[in-house]
Amino acid sequence: MSASVKATGPSTATGKTQAPVLTVTGLCTHFHTRDGVVRAVDGVSLSLERGETLGVVGESGCGKSVTALSIMRLVPPAAGRIVGGSIRFDGTELLSLPPASMRAIRGNRISMIFQEPMSSLNPVMSVGRQIAETVALHQRLSRRAALDRAVEMLTLVKIPEPHRRATEFPHQLSGGMRQRVMIAIAMACTPTILIADEPTTALDVTIQAQILDLMQEMKERTGAAVMLITHDLGVIAETAQRVIVMYAGRKVEEAPVDALFAHPRHPYTRGLMTSIPRLNRAAADSTSLSTPSSTSPRRLTEIPGVVPSLIGVAAGCTFAPRCPYASEQCSAAFPPEREAAPGHMVACWNADALPAMPDG
Repeated sequence: MSASVKATGPSTATGKTQAPVLTVTGLCTHFHTRDGVVRAVDGVSLSLERGETLGVVGESGCGKSVTALSIMRLVPPAAGRIVGGSIRFDGTELLSLPPASMRAIRGNRISMIFQEPMSSLNPVMSVGRQIAETVALHQRLSRRAALDRAVEMLTLVKIPEPHRRATEFPHQLSGGMRQRVMIAIAMACTPTILIADEPTTALDVTIQAQILDLMQEMKERTGAAVMLITHDLGVIAETAQRVIVMYAGRKVEEAPVDALFAHPRHPYTRGLMTSIPRLNRAAADSTSLSTPSSTSPRRLTEIPGVVPSLIGVAAGCTFAPRCPYASEQCSAAFPPEREAAPGHMVACWNADALPAMPDG
């Protein structure tokens, strides 16, 4: 995955260090099922600086989306509950806010682009009305002014013929256009924080690049901080300034994007890196096939095993059963998070003993 996005960090024009716009500390979100309690998010801490893009990566089921839903306080109350931790936004503790106060923040100062636009958009309401509804609710605009704002947002997200498209329904739009509508809804109130949950899933590569370019443009226009949730490390490399790696409901590594790609310190992160297909390997394998003594092309590197069940999590490191560097200590206790290098945090007992990453 490659896009023409140039990552930009938080503004430091004043020369002063600003407090993070969002601080999550020890977040625990559990789901109660017939089989037991699923610890979907288990003690996650993170911060989001003003104007930066924070990438959150990991396999499906590692807790990325539940972390985002917890920040938005959208965890389904019938099955899930935030059982511990703190979520502070601009100095306000979100977990103690009454529902009405949280509704005033959600969609206004903190917005979210959900994973699947076709299921997130209302199928029986025109896209223009869906954008206008958000603006009218939070900015107290008249119906006419809100609809004008909807057309303006469709223009900003580069949807052709915005006046006509505003009258159309989600099923009449392509996947890329629906995702642009989701961005328009999320950015209509100029939020302080934008959470993007897999914003390029199910889109072809060309459209993915356009959506990422659009998100970067909207970020620069509004100054919003972005939390970008994805499993695509290529997207992270192009857009983020910092990266958090999650596994089995916990944060296992955090680093500036360049440091993470140059020297991943957790075995899980290294596994993700080595699983990425590389063109130079494919070219070498293709060349070797032309010789009589050639062997079959190399398989993609994979992480053995599966993500563990989050019901009844063992005391040790959750990645230990899949880790080639695991020791007895790894099975006895989960490693504490520590700073392995300036700004580079890792939760691994053996991080300093890992061999160098292979070339290519």
